[in-house]
Amino acid sequence: MSDSKETPPGSLAPSRSSPHSSPGRSSSSFQRAGDTPVSRRGEETEPEGEDLFDDNNIERDYRVIPELDRYDEKMLDKGEYDEMETDDRRKAERLLNKRDRERAQREGRVPRAFDDDEEEPRPKRRRRIQRDDEEGLEDIEEEGTAFVNLDEYHGTLREWLLNQKVKDEICRRFRLFLTSYSEKDGDKAFYPGCISQMCASNKASLVVSYLHLSTSVPTLAIWVADAPRQMLELFDQEAQRVTLALYADYDKIQPQIHVRIKDLPIVDSLRDLRAMHLNALVKVQGVVTRRTPVFPQLKMVKLNCVKCGFLLGPFYQTDSKEVDPGSCPECQSKGPFRLNVQQTLYQNYQRITMQESPGSVPAGRIPRQKDIILLNDLIDSCRPGEEIEVTGVFESNYDATLNSQQGFPVFHTVIKANFVKKSKGTFDQNNLSDEDIKTIHKMSKNPNIARMVFNSIAPAICGHENIKKAIALSLFGGVEKCFKDKHRIRGDINVMVVGDPGCGKSQFLKYAEKTSHRAVYTTGKGASAVGLTAAVSRDPLTREWTLEGGALVLADQGVCLIDEFDKMNDQDRTSIHEAMEQQSISISKAGIVTSLKARCAVIAAANPIKGRYDSTISFIENVDLPDSILSRFDCMCVVRDIVDAQADTRIARFVVGSHMKSHPVGLKDKKDETQAAEVEKREDKSRINQEMLRKYILYARQTCKPKLHNIDDDRISKLYSELRRESMNSGGIPIATRHIESIIRMSEAHAKMHLREYVNSDDIDMAISCMLEGFISTQKFSVKRALQRHFQSYLNFKKDTFQLLKFTLDELIREQANYQKLTNGEDGEFDPYDEPVKISMEDFEARARELNIPDVTNFYKSRAFKNKEYQLDKTSQLIVFDNNRR
Repeated sequence: MSDSKETPPGSLAPSRSSPHSSPGRSSSSFQRAGDTPVSRRGEETEPEGEDLFDDNNIERDYRVIPELDRYDEKMLDKGEYDEMETDDRRKAERLLNKRDRERAQREGRVPRAFDDDEEEPRPKRRRRIQRDDEEGLEDIEEEGTAFVNLDEYHGTLREWLLNQKVKDEICRRFRLFLTSYSEKDGDKAFYPGCISQMCASNKASLVVSYLHLSTSVPTLAIWVADAPRQMLELFDQEAQRVTLALYADYDKIQPQIHVRIKDLPIVDSLRDLRAMHLNALVKVQGVVTRRTPVFPQLKMVKLNCVKCGFLLGPFYQTDSKEVDPGSCPECQSKGPFRLNVQQTLYQNYQRITMQESPGSVPAGRIPRQKDIILLNDLIDSCRPGEEIEVTGVFESNYDATLNSQQGFPVFHTVIKANFVKKSKGTFDQNNLSDEDIKTIHKMSKNPNIARMVFNSIAPAICGHENIKKAIALSLFGGVEKCFKDKHRIRGDINVMVVGDPGCGKSQFLKYAEKTSHRAVYTTGKGASAVGLTAAVSRDPLTREWTLEGGALVLADQGVCLIDEFDKMNDQDRTSIHEAMEQQSISISKAGIVTSLKARCAVIAAANPIKGRYDSTISFIENVDLPDSILSRFDCMCVVRDIVDAQADTRIARFVVGSHMKSHPVGLKDKKDETQAAEVEKREDKSRINQEMLRKYILYARQTCKPKLHNIDDDRISKLYSELRRESMNSGGIPIATRHIESIIRMSEAHAKMHLREYVNSDDIDMAISCMLEGFISTQKFSVKRALQRHFQSYLNFKKDTFQLLKFTLDELIREQANYQKLTNGEDGEFDPYDEPVKISMEDFEARARELNIPDVTNFYKSRAFKNKEYQLDKTSQLIVFDNNRR
């Protein structure tokens, strides 16, 4: 076509299909001179407009117009490209979607400049949640609104969450979190694997870490803590959606998926819950004391009108109010209505009572308790006596009975559980740092670690090494054994401490309570049979019989401390026989037949019948306890308050020094401070810090399980036969087969102190010596010396030679002082220690030869001899003890 060709009269100027024009648009401003448009308004035979199917008009559209045929060379792309593969196209789309999301999150919202003056709805755009192809997650496409800035809200949070656009944005972000979150950059998505494990186990709970959520989407983490009801409902919907994208038919197995929030960083005490915590997500710890049966609770209700039979519903039941159908839409009657049992949906409901852990209750306070509601798959997740950690919503319910009693509106508060976790006491591997574990393993390699542990037990109490050793073994404990799940042998070590008043028995129990990770302290007068074992009572809500665990049940996998054990009634004392040996409590009351676990060690303290222990009579005559209860104690410790000037001086100095170091004002004299620092530095080498000792005990109990391998069976069997024979002749505590197991348990506990994998001969020797010390201490004074000589080879387990000689020398000095007092008995005010006490070197060396120590020359030169008030007179062949020499 040529430019000289004119436009015929009666037609419009041609439209140009070019980058600067569009078909059908008039180009009148570029018409040639002399060409005038012809109006067709006067013609009635032709319609108004142009004929688009005219061949001439089609040709005119493509004629050359230089003014319009201009293109920007920079905007033209003349390159050639190959066709993209499907995977490459998807990667490119993911990058573009990520860029759009980042831009939207950075800008917050679409700029106002792009909004039209008229408030028209914004165009919807298509989004998708994608997952790597190897994970098998198909693309999820949806129509959604534009991005919403969740941080900029007005009014309250709960009002903001009623906005549908906000709900959609929350769902989108949580869905993106589930499908894309990874713990490390470059790793696969974390939660698709969790969903696969959940589906493999046919479970309905997806556990989401609060720490993961706060790291990836902080806004959702804050909101789920402040408004958990609305947020968890949205989380459940998206969790089910992602699950069905992975496993399309999983809704036939579990119709609903519940999101469980764990690792909430703040732990609240039951006594600290206030009105500010209402309708918020809280985390509490405690011990389960009561549990109700499982009840069906209405979830979705459908009703039938009795008059016309019309089906009403569905109505969704809430905790705040009951279902009110109003009137029947068919017959307009207001009832009555009958529940449609077949089409109504139910959910499992259970209520438990949680009580504060015994170790967390402030001194002088009563333990608080709170009701916990378990729904759906959380039922039966805990038992009475177990220590649990509950994350849930703190809610309030109207209680008519409570209001009638108070006389003014008062609400009953409960915790609706979202996540329940069993606690292994208060110990968790996460509580120990790598540095702590490294320090513990380094300490275990010290050959004297057992002696350091013994010295660290109750450092505020002077002496009583046998009691400290027994308590240390009980805190570490042995290893329980199960024979083909039919017979179980306990691993906990029971200890009985009997002795004169004022020797610190109760202080030892209090120290064990503070050191053990889980302990329950009670007294004989303040505990009854049901208080120690379990009680059956009526539930105030359902009026059904329920179980409440006692002290032994609450101390499961811990220590139960019973003071004033002799003050208990015989009936109450008999009730703990099963708990001390089988470590279970059988209940058969009010139609409830069950068994509760009481896997705990028992450390008891008792006083003699006459107030003070009489060594001239047998142990059974001193303590009014039957053989059945005495045989259940692995270790017996008898402590006596003996008048000894040397020991009394040492104890007095220790008590005064302890008070000076523990004074709140402290030492002001620089000289005293220097001396105290030197003493403390010297003591630290032989002791373990109390905090580190507690960590050491907990780590050993959880990780170390020593095995019996190549032990000396003949040594144990020979000792057992000799002990049986001596117990029948001497009248001390009865020796039974249980004491063989006691030796094994104590040897395992000693092996735990060294974190050994196998029990060796040293552990067996230490357990035998501890058993013999307890057995000999319960004998009459007349037979005690003979038993000590008979079992001398067993008692001298890893004792320092100088320590044995010092103990022997002290005993000889004491005997000589008593002899001098008896020979001068006419004068009642005579004190044998006012004058020097002398003994023969020949007698001392003869006693040393009985201990298989032929040479004592080095002992005379040692610090153990010189530090005491001893003098060696080689001319007279005497050893002189002068109490007045400083």
